[in-house]
Amino acid sequence: GDGGDCYTYDMRKLGAALTVHKDHVNAVVAVAFAPTGQEFATGSYDRTIRIFPSSAGHSREVYHTKRMQKVFAVSYSGDARFIFSGSDDHDVRIWKAAASAPLKPLLGPEKAKLEYAAALTERYGHVSEVRRVMRNRSLPKGVTSQQRVGEAVKKSRQRKEANVRKNSKKGAEPARKVERKKHIVKELE
Repeated sequence: GDGGDCYTYDMRKLGAALTVHKDHVNAVVAVAFAPTGQEFATGSYDRTIRIFPSSAGHSREVYHTKRMQKVFAVSYSGDARFIFSGSDDHDVRIWKAAASAPLKPLLGPEKAKLEYAAALTERYGHVSEVRRVMRNRSLPKGVTSQQRVGEAVKKSRQRKEANVRKNSKKGAEPARKVERKKHIVKELE
């Protein structure tokens, strides 16, 4: 994707993207859909692997290590429990697709505890404090600084577009380009 964004399209209507998946700060070079088709994993030059639900704009999970370099390959296991990644440091890494899911078989009380925690997050997920805790991810310093720079550039671009519209003659204002349609160059028949 351009600038770290990925786009999901309906093959019957290529005029606009269904979803713009954001969060990467550098070019995305690897994409792998889960066997279920409900989510996909991406690998990027920003040294992270992210898991996106197919219909959501932001990642539900992010993986990175201190020594991992640019990620060039990602793939799901056949049962969709694991993600494999290959990076520029010549390592293949195995990640759990659900980071908090245990690998061992669960006993009764352990299973009940996990089900209760899932029910609580489902019930109170709309509360802002709970949402903030659920979205909180630790990221490498380089990624967070690139995110801040990207946000500043985006605000600057939006301010410039608003000033151009405000100071243009009536009827001569440039048309706003919707994010989902920005990267469509040309549709071929």
